[in-house]
Amino acid sequence: MMNSEQLTKVLEALLFAADKPVPITRLLQLLPETKAIQIEEAVNRLNQHYQEHAFMIIKVAGGYQTVTRSEYHEWIHRLYAARTRPRLSQPALETLAVIAYKQPVSRVEIEAIRGVNSDGVLGTLLERNLIAIRGRADTVGRPLLYGTTEEFLRSFGLNELSELPRPEEIQAMLKKREEENQTAEEQIDSDSVKDNAT
Repeated sequence: MMNSEQLTKVLEALLFAADKPVPITRLLQLLPETKAIQIEEAVNRLNQHYQEHAFMIIKVAGGYQTVTRSEYHEWIHRLYAARTRPRLSQPALETLAVIAYKQPVSRVEIEAIRGVNSDGVLGTLLERNLIAIRGRADTVGRPLLYGTTEEFLRSFGLNELSELPRPEEIQAMLKKREEENQTAEEQIDSDSVKDNAT
């Protein structure tokens, strides 16, 4: 049986080598004599050790993953700039939000909420593995039902869907952003008047 130091080193190696989050169930399979609490303690020890490093271990998409700290985003972005996928369009983000909050949801329901055809957007989201088909509805025509994937959780830095912001939190964020934009516009107008006066 491994002692805590050996477990910490093995866990560090596993998470370093993994290219996606490793679920606790998989770690328990790989480390059969280990309990979930021991893995959690080892993760905490590693994060204590990493405090002065540019990376850490987080719980995301139902598993553990080694990630770089957000303050190094600019440099990591430069490294992968040529490889990065284009950002999602506003219609794609809207559709993804509907699916995230209403899943499982049919195309007809998505289009009723958004008010526009969503075929192309759904294709893009399926292609990027952010959503998947979750079955068929028990209604006329048995339409396909869509739901989010682990890739969605990973892309948005969520461990589980319960971490999605509540609708009222989103409203508060949008209101704050709108107020900030209005203040910025007023400042620009004020500066423009001053410039014209001189």
